[in-house]
Amino acid sequence: MTSEKYDSKLEAGPDPLEVKEDNVVDNNLQVPGPIPFAAWLIIVTELCERFSFYGASMLFQRYMLTHLLLAKGNATAISRGFSFFSYITTIFGAIVADKWLGKFKTILIFAILYTAGLVLLTVSSIDSLKDTLGLPGFLVALYCMISWGTGGIKSNVSTFAAEQIPAEDYPHPTKTSVTINHAMTVERVFRYFYMAINIGGMLGQAITPAVSNKAWDLAFMIPAIVFVVGIAIFAMGRSKYYDRPPKGNILGQSFRCFIYAFKNRKNRPAGTHWIQGAQSNNDGSLEWDNKFVSDLERTYHACKVFMVYPVYWALYNNMNDNFVNMAINMTRPSWLNPEQLSFVNSAVIVIFIPILDIIVFPLLRKAGFKLGPVNRIIIGFSIVTFCFVYVAILQHLLYKSAPYYNFSGKDPQGNSINIPSDITLVINNLTIWTQLPAYILIGISEIFASATGLEFAFRSAAPELKSVVMSLFLATNAFGSLIGMILAIWSNDPNFVYVYAAQAVAMGIMTVLFAWRFAHLDNIV
Repeated sequence: MTSEKYDSKLEAGPDPLEVKEDNVVDNNLQVPGPIPFAAWLIIVTELCERFSFYGASMLFQRYMLTHLLLAKGNATAISRGFSFFSYITTIFGAIVADKWLGKFKTILIFAILYTAGLVLLTVSSIDSLKDTLGLPGFLVALYCMISWGTGGIKSNVSTFAAEQIPAEDYPHPTKTSVTINHAMTVERVFRYFYMAINIGGMLGQAITPAVSNKAWDLAFMIPAIVFVVGIAIFAMGRSKYYDRPPKGNILGQSFRCFIYAFKNRKNRPAGTHWIQGAQSNNDGSLEWDNKFVSDLERTYHACKVFMVYPVYWALYNNMNDNFVNMAINMTRPSWLNPEQLSFVNSAVIVIFIPILDIIVFPLLRKAGFKLGPVNRIIIGFSIVTFCFVYVAILQHLLYKSAPYYNFSGKDPQGNSINIPSDITLVINNLTIWTQLPAYILIGISEIFASATGLEFAFRSAAPELKSVVMSLFLATNAFGSLIGMILAIWSNDPNFVYVYAAQAVAMGIMTVLFAWRFAHLDNIV
């Protein structure tokens, strides 16, 4: 299929906010189509990248506490700062792809920077360089290389995979009265894309922590090797990809259109949204036409859904640091490192996604039950809220456990306790296995909230705005990390019960507000 024909299919696709999801439309059964081979190549690339990202980043908290000898609060702040940069840079990656290079070249260029960061991370972790290059090399690798590399890739890779699917519905090639539904195929792509993320993360989290017991540099070297393999697979598929040509700085154009619309809002057509104040005469006097204005308004309304996600990500990111802080102070088998339980989170996602895709959701559609994207997101938010109620209770139980209790130097009766100077090695009599429900609940919530958020971001955006909208959705994780950086001020013992409880209350309130404000959107898709 030529790029011209493919592009026309994309442009001619249905309005993303008006896609029909009923199982029967015009007397035809609507089913998802197969995932194209080109999209599978991109999905496999993402699997390798996520192996590298999680295989390395899940070690950071313990690495900073035990190798670089940082305090818990400082280590948490650095971890959340890295997460912030990893997601705020997605906006820059979207601009580079849309204005200059296209998605394929952008992904490759940021991959080079990413690789350099993984190499520096490996070198700086060599024991003999600990006192000289250890902390400086670690910070430069994280903040100047890996975070920018992953941000540039993330803003484009999921959209690039979904763009391999023509946007129009079409008859099933072998079955009569059956239609391949574009929206359902996109939903399937993002679901399996998210599964690939977690297969990569699961493998990385299983392998690198075990290797780190032998040598930190070897543990960080493995993600670097896997990442290079993934990018090689991606590059070999170049001839098979559809790569939408860059169309200028769409983000900048959108911003200028917003400013113009706001200034001209009093002159908009009666009864229309203020963005319609940017309407032009389509005579070339403005850098946009009326279709762009309408697309921008639709995208603006859809992006409101993203406003709650920073709170969700603030809770989610606890798995990378505060859950590790908790696990370090729990009894555990000698073969299990504190961060390795995150493997369970990824395993839950890998197991449940095919079950939902092949069994649960098709049965719901056949029964006429419509579980639209907004309702799926509400379910995900509700689950993570319940999870943090559990985590707050669990932390309370850890503080009430002997022999060191809440690590403040006092037992429940107020008697002083002799606590070792290295607080990170203090262990109370509560097993690490009590953390399992938290990882399981977060994994289930991700399927409903995070994977659906990626799908909604792609579907809600006009064709020329897809990378921009995807980068804005991913940037919500950056603001979640910013919330985490603020909470890191209190992320020391014996404050963790209050930190977890505050996050649970905030997420519960935001979930109610989200449902009240956006639940109606599922009635119009």
